[in-house]
Amino acid sequence: MKEAVDCWYGVWELHQETAQESFTAALPALTAATRCQCFGPTLRWTTPGEGKGKVCLDDHGRATIEFENVPKAAVGTAMKEVWGPDWFDDGPGGFAEAEPGQYHYEDEVSYAEYEFDVNADGTVTFSPT
Repeated sequence: MKEAVDCWYGVWELHQETAQESFTAALPALTAATRCQCFGPTLRWTTPGEGKGKVCLDDHGRATIEFENVPKAAVGTAMKEVWGPDWFDDGPGGFAEAEPGQYHYEDEVSYAEYEFDVNADGTVTFSPT
């Protein structure tokens, strides 16, 4: 039994390390940080003029992403590349042209829910709901 638990734990650690490497490859500004309430690896970033944020990898295999004050154009470009050109249906120019306000989305595949706060200064705060 001990060998099985040790094996499982080793695979779990490898899973979390791989997830952490994937996030830092996609977002090079992320660096390892003190863990938060998620009980798994935590990555944070702060770049003047580009915002700040964190990614928490919890002990259930989920990632929680929170970004603050990111330029709306950067978020719009990322959304277009990840989800395709017609994903944001609240404006013909896509999310990069979204009016200030709060936008909610639900991913029917993963059941994830997203909240985007578009600020009047052209930045976005993004977090799961």
